Amino acid sequence: MKPAFTVRRARFIALCLLPGVVFVVLFTYYPVIRGAAMAFQRYNLFDLTSTPFVGLENFRAVLAEDRFWTALRNTGTWVGVSLFFQFFLGFGLALLLRRHFRGRGLYQAWVFFPWAMSGFLIGLLWRWMFNGQFGVINDLLLKTGLIDQRIGFLATPGWAMTSVIVANIWYGVTFFAIMIMAALQSVPKELYEAASVDGASRLRQFWHVTLPHIRPTLALIVLLRIIWILNFPDLIYSMTGGGPAGSTDIITTFLIQQVIGGDYGRAGAVGLLVLGLLLAFSVFYLNATRFEKAR
Repeated sequence: MKPAFTVRRARFIALCLLPGVVFVVLFTYYPVIRGAAMAFQRYNLFDLTSTPFVGLENFRAVLAEDRFWTALRNTGTWVGVSLFFQFFLGFGLALLLRRHFRGRGLYQAWVFFPWAMSGFLIGLLWRWMFNGQFGVINDLLLKTGLIDQRIGFLATPGWAMTSVIVANIWYGVTFFAIMIMAALQSVPKELYEAASVDGASRLRQFWHVTLPHIRPTLALIVLLRIIWILNFPDLIYSMTGGGPAGSTDIITTFLIQQVIGGDYGRAGAVGLLVLGLLLAFSVFYLNATRFEKAR
């Protein structure tokens, strides 16, 4: 018989939950609410004697900046290209690592290793690799004869964005490989056996058995990864700082620049715009995937 739910037990449960609730409120909800309030104030770090309510002034100032729109366009490129290659390369790796072969565990460890490193550290690593004077990328390209002089990858606008995207693809492939491998292991073997008895080829088994079974998981991890990439300024900031001339700025590095400049009001406005953008996209995406699933 289960023990009766008493007031004493309720108090004990509440006391156990209290530290976690306080932690979440202080370090998650309070900063969000405070940042949202700052978006409607003239809140400059170098003049805290006056923080008046200014309504939508910060939003108008942000939207009037060309740098904001450049960062927004760069964000679309950053997220779209990174996600495309991360997904398909990660899917391919997951299919390869699902097979049993000698040294499989060692290969998995090497593939998953980047995910154990911080984004800022990854950025520093690739910054040295793409260095225009003594970077290993230039050295390899010169030795293979693909180029005849060193390229300033991080000092040239077009090459700089390509470089940070390459680094992000290398970093993010692991996420998809891990998550898709887990999803693939959930597919019942009986389904493959039944499909094999019916004469289905490996390709048809993949298309009609594997994909339908893991589609909900794929939809969820794609959404999570989109949000993650958009909110991932660490790598860009450690590689280029948003330069040269703002060519690698994304919306979150633009936000960081507002904070460093001491204008917390504009930073709060950018934060709310990012939040609104992510919420709108998430609603649209979830509705689209739900429709696809129902069909």
